[in-house]
Amino acid sequence: MKTVVIGSGGWGTALAMVLCDNGHEVTLWSHDPEKAEKMTQTRRNPLLPDVELPEALKISGDISCVAGAELVVSASPSYAVRSNIRRAAPFLDARTVLVSVSKGVERDTNLRMSQLLQEETKNLCRVTALSGPSHAEEVSIRQPTGCVAAGEDGAAVKLVQDAFMNPYFRVYTSPDIVGVELGGALKNVVALSCGICDGMGYQDNTKALLMTRAMAEIARLGETLGGRRQTFAGLAGMGDLIVTCTSMHSRNRRAGILIGQGKTAQQAMEEVGAVVEGYYAAESVYQLGQKAGVEMPICTCAYQVLYQGKQVRDVVTELMTRSKKDELGYDWM
Repeated sequence: MKTVVIGSGGWGTALAMVLCDNGHEVTLWSHDPEKAEKMTQTRRNPLLPDVELPEALKISGDISCVAGAELVVSASPSYAVRSNIRRAAPFLDARTVLVSVSKGVERDTNLRMSQLLQEETKNLCRVTALSGPSHAEEVSIRQPTGCVAAGEDGAAVKLVQDAFMNPYFRVYTSPDIVGVELGGALKNVVALSCGICDGMGYQDNTKALLMTRAMAEIARLGETLGGRRQTFAGLAGMGDLIVTCTSMHSRNRRAGILIGQGKTAQQAMEEVGAVVEGYYAAESVYQLGQKAGVEMPICTCAYQVLYQGKQVRDVVTELMTRSKKDELGYDWM
């Protein structure tokens, strides 16, 4: 099957390698023609420096490479998804299945990534999403990994499952694209917050408290926006939250550690040297919560720290001294 991966970052490259391993005709597109040429020559991606790219993988800086593709994977950073799919749209046709693997919510519009794909292609193509606990560094060296393919079109979701699944990359299916995408986007804010806790010297109890209560508010928002609560207990929810909050592969966690040590958000992102999706997601999640009328104390505090200069230690005290509540919201006393 002819497939194209839009976005030559670590994740797009790792998924292109999975597709190559599965025998597909794969092209990896980079927005930078010079980078595409260098990767073609060196068979290396600087973001995955120890991994040799398959000889069968084509690398291009020409967006017209998507023409005739049966499967197009949108793997750009969330802030670049709209502009890149807009460039690709004239070369797509109704036979193409689009799969979004970018984890984020667009600033101001608060649209999920699959919604951007639908909007920019004017609903020409069938759109799906693929998400789950999956570091590019581990997928690229074929470590056992599980993800979820989601969408309303069962045949399109099955095509994605078949295209990616192999002995080291297991793919489940779900009809809940809303929950799958929101789980992947919102957990980045929590990972950044967990990193801040690490940077401040807080330990396991604090991180367990933060992750569990943050997932409660993520699920609350997701269900309000049309997702299914059980999705947030699965791979695209709790699974992705665990891996992103606990691993040093996570750029969000690494940036959070630096913020917890006293650096500004901008300084932290510059030091990490790659896109920190949680920073951008914090504003979008705050906006979504406000619009939906959903109480999200942890995500709200993250937004205040990142965008309003609130002191982290003040935020911790504020969260710990909130009014007493039943854990699951029961009114029984």
